[in-house]
Amino acid sequence: MNNTDEMKNDTVRDLACLLMDCDANLSMGQALETVFNSETYQKLQNDRTHLYSQSARYVFSFLQQELATGKLG
Repeated sequence: MNNTDEMKNDTVRDLACLLMDCDANLSMGQALETVFNSETYQKLQNDRTHLYSQSARYVFSFLQQELATGKLG
């Protein structure tokens, strides 16, 4: 696993934790499923976006928008 993959994995974990912080009833599995099924996750996995190099809270703002509106803005 290279450094970029580790950064992506760390961001996914952090996004799931942030989701659980927002909803105490959400399990880690549910939070990860939400992240994995999002357009935000697809953007995070795309090396061209360099989204993996941003802070988890910054990426989380995209995920929150997507969850609230159904699209990534």
